[in-house]
Amino acid sequence: MPSVKYFGALLFAGAVAHNACAQQFPPEQVKRGAAIYSANCVTCHGENMKNPPWAIDLATFPRDERARFIDSVTNGVRNMPPWGDVIKPDGIEALWAYLVAGEK
Repeated sequence: MPSVKYFGALLFAGAVAHNACAQQFPPEQVKRGAAIYSANCVTCHGENMKNPPWAIDLATFPRDERARFIDSVTNGVRNMPPWGDVIKPDGIEALWAYLVAGEK
């Protein structure tokens, strides 16, 4: 039978995962991310980050995979070109904030 420590660890892990998904970002960072998205990403990923037939549906991108997002945008992945030379790291962080905050 699992111990109380085991269940406590599971609860803690769940709380950490929930907090990662419930991140709060400054409104100006989200707004900047929206502007960067509009200028660079909307053509492939769609107006509302949803259901493009040729690119990943960002509305369903896991909100606990920030490192994967940063790496994908910076270095490219599959058919997506790298954006690291075009969008600086703070801009990519703003894109992440916009993605997590959702379309407003």
